[in-house]
Amino acid sequence: MRHLNTPSFALSRQSLRDAMVRAGWHPSATFDAELALGELLVNAWRHGETPAPVTQILFLHNTLRVSVSDESPKLPAPQAPDLLSESGRGLQLVAGLTHRWGVDPQERGKCVWFECDLDAA
Repeated sequence: MRHLNTPSFALSRQSLRDAMVRAGWHPSATFDAELALGELLVNAWRHGETPAPVTQILFLHNTLRVSVSDESPKLPAPQAPDLLSESGRGLQLVAGLTHRWGVDPQERGKCVWFECDLDAA
């Protein structure tokens, strides 16, 4: 039986939560950002075929920017799944929970990110 190393989703989400609490963000904005981060991590692990995606959390003035990098050059695209699909809604969820999201191709793989504005939270 082959075992895959899975990233520590809980540790990444806890790091984000702790940073947002220290920065004074509202709990509902923190919850939304945690959900969005979870989606990016799952996508990077599942579709980016990266055992340990790299997460970065930045505060730029009144904007939170969270990015997840993986090793796959394939760029994500929002899907339009049918009502019975069990997957394919992750990027729609990220778009609904955050103010902006995007993807930056890198020399090796890509970086998918989202931003949330403190004033709009």
